[in-house]
Amino acid sequence: MDIRGKNVMVFGGYGLVGAAVCRDLMAERPARLVIGSLRRDEAESAVRAFRAEFPDSPTALIPTWGNVFTRREFKDLHPTELFADPVKRARHIADTFDPLNDAILHAANLYQLMTGQAEELGGQPAHIVIDCVNTATAIAYQNVYRRSDAMRAWLADPDGGPCADVAENLIGAQYLPQLVRHVQILYKAAKAAGTEAYVKVGTSGTGGMGLNIPFTHGEEKPSRMLLSKSAIAGAHSQLLFLLARTPDALTVVKEIKPAAAIAWKKIGYGPVADRGGPITLYDCPLDAAVPVEQAIAEGGRADFGQPLGRQLESVYIDTGENGVFSLDEFTAITTLGQMEFVTPQEIAAAVVQEIKGSNTGRDIVGALDGAVMGPTYRAGVPARQRPPPDAPAEQQHGVRSVAFEVLGPPRLSKLLFEAHLLERLFRTMDEALAEKPETMAHRALEEIGRNQHLRAHIVSIGLAILLPDGKCLLRGPVIKSTTPEGGWVDLTPENMALWQRRLSQIVADIDAAIRDEDTSSERRRAFPAERNWAADHSFDVGEIVGWLFIHEEEGVRGKA
Repeated sequence: MDIRGKNVMVFGGYGLVGAAVCRDLMAERPARLVIGSLRRDEAESAVRAFRAEFPDSPTALIPTWGNVFTRREFKDLHPTELFADPVKRARHIADTFDPLNDAILHAANLYQLMTGQAEELGGQPAHIVIDCVNTATAIAYQNVYRRSDAMRAWLADPDGGPCADVAENLIGAQYLPQLVRHVQILYKAAKAAGTEAYVKVGTSGTGGMGLNIPFTHGEEKPSRMLLSKSAIAGAHSQLLFLLARTPDALTVVKEIKPAAAIAWKKIGYGPVADRGGPITLYDCPLDAAVPVEQAIAEGGRADFGQPLGRQLESVYIDTGENGVFSLDEFTAITTLGQMEFVTPQEIAAAVVQEIKGSNTGRDIVGALDGAVMGPTYRAGVPARQRPPPDAPAEQQHGVRSVAFEVLGPPRLSKLLFEAHLLERLFRTMDEALAEKPETMAHRALEEIGRNQHLRAHIVSIGLAILLPDGKCLLRGPVIKSTTPEGGWVDLTPENMALWQRRLSQIVADIDAAIRDEDTSSERRRAFPAERNWAADHSFDVGEIVGWLFIHEEEGVRGKA
């Protein structure tokens, strides 16, 4: 894919890898390079730096900032601030857990950025998106364990504080719903924007080490937090694998997953920060020693030590999102046999090469795609020889196996039963096409009225039956859809006319395959002769609904 002249957006463009990616992209001369970061000063600083480094570049550099995991109006709120406000917190939880709808989608910061609707982007969508945000860390480090502890403490002492705050904080920290919603919005935004390529710079979570990693959070090795990060990173790769197999989405979906420490941004001297705040220096002279039992009994944080009125300063290695390390810490974690390390420039080179079409061998999505086991010839042969609708087992027991509403959604069962009704009423699709829709509806009503077994089967699995007048329903104790399209067996003339249009197209497809004089392997024949479709246009209920899923639902398999 040619990057020249395209609108490119880099999330996390101020960070260690993101900055290296932006630098390599400038050589490709995109029309626009949108550099995103969490904070405004970071994004604007990155733009200033690249304008100074590339003064003659024709590429327009645009800063954007804010949280890409929230709605646009919350993008500048720190998570603590967001969850401290009950109204905002409830809205954010609904954005994450409610079924995705247009209101949630269009309010999302990610959607507005990719489609160019954010005010700073002037309506120009992104053709290429490179995501260098450490998504796994952003989600997993919300620490569901700490919030679960708070909920358990409340359950043990309900008078200890407001339940809603504790419960909603726990709900909001759930990892997978956040990741699922993020990828759902990414998919919809890419379709709306016409985005061609998406490349994720992911993480292994442990810098390439295993469960024996010797440095982790606290004394628990490996910590639950660290494993949660790895779990989210793996789940993210799987969702991108599915995105890459979606035909109507992006042309290019790739993930580069470094399995080593990433270093470094700079070596400097100055204040050393821990979790965003300075490390205040304290002294504890010999005459201030306390008994071990007393020191331990006071816990991890207590009033010990004498403040010196200044903070820790030292020589450090800045590793970007992973913070700063002392020279000896960095040596320890990158020594042979530990995390070792990879440079951001190497990662950036792989990202740009993959976008341009080179096969670096470092794409996780491609690796998964090549390793999974897909459809086989052995499975396909029995499928083409499967029993006809009047199979001996069905004849023996006097039942027709149509749908159980186990697979879902209800629409699948609805379509299967509607096709089965037509199969019962008409010997072939041609006979159904020769009838008037009103007559078809009347005959279907008669069949439902006299066939208790069929009627009971439909209403017992959660479907409703809409009568031809369009005003009355037959239903059982459970109804799984509130619309005819979603899960009602629809007997109205309008629906019968719709079925005639479908059958007409299916028959046309079958006849075109018969007339086709091309005997090569080029044509994909969807209706094999072994199923006798070509002979008499007889009904094959499952095959008909499969055709509908491909042509109406646009649910065709992306990879053969």
